[in-house]
Amino acid sequence: MGVETLISVEEYLSTSYDPDVEYVDGVLVERNVGDWLHSLVQRNLIVSLSRKYPEIFAVPELRSQTRATRFRLPDVCVLLVRPRTKYLVDAAFLAIEVLSEDDRMTKTMERLEEFDRKGVPNIWVIDPRLLTVSIYSNGVLNEIRGASIATAGDPCLELTRDEIFRDLA
Repeated sequence: MGVETLISVEEYLSTSYDPDVEYVDGVLVERNVGDWLHSLVQRNLIVSLSRKYPEIFAVPELRSQTRATRFRLPDVCVLLVRPRTKYLVDAAFLAIEVLSEDDRMTKTMERLEEFDRKGVPNIWVIDPRLLTVSIYSNGVLNEIRGASIATAGDPCLELTRDEIFRDLA
């Protein structure tokens, strides 16, 4: 059993990591990213949202505080206003997780629950291998079988499956 070195929030926030890592209660946590399907869907989400809704900020992997000692990196987050700090302390309007082949459901659900508890009103989960789109709310992950997915509230942001999964075939 390995021993993990604990670091402070301040050290985490003042350090650059390549690739970036999450911070969970003093421990640096690597993420499963970097494969073609994951990156392609991430690009599709950011480009489509930014083109359709130029007034919003759709950004990749912005450090987002979910608790005092936890910072997550949603694959894409949508903000309605610029953040007040270098990292996000307020809840995003939309957090999107793009699943990688090695993601484990228990870890994914833990991340989704943190976004929900933080007050993120819209949480989407995209699986590029299965071509599925789901919404997480109140502890439940529901697959959306229709041709599009949309946020609740104002503004209503909507993307089609074609926009999300463009160039995957």
